[in-house]
Amino acid sequence: QVHLVESGGGLVQAGDSLRLSCAASTRIVSDWTVGWFRQAPGNEREFVAFIRGSDDSTNYAGFVKGRFTISKDNAENTVYLQMNSLKVEDTATYYCAASFIPATNFRGYGYWGQGTQVTVSS
Repeated sequence: QVHLVESGGGLVQAGDSLRLSCAASTRIVSDWTVGWFRQAPGNEREFVAFIRGSDDSTNYAGFVKGRFTISKDNAENTVYLQMNSLKVEDTATYYCAASFIPATNFRGYGYWGQGTQVTVSS
């Protein structure tokens, strides 16, 4: 079974930083693509970033604008999302997901974590 567990969310002030973690089962991080998505109440789930297991190549959504960095630790089967200079509009539930083929559309991902809440106050 493929399992993904997010952690690291919390309540922070605008301008603060958070590091989200996605712990995956087996060799998902090293062999598959792991992406981060976010969803605010009433909004569609949107792509944030992904990282490929095979070559560590990355892809970011435009709104990141250099503030977020995705990385991974193959030995720990964990993908991270470092979020700096957080804005109120970053408030959402953040999910990690795994896909055999790299994709920016959430429908391309078949395995999802439970989500971790990020709330940014002004």
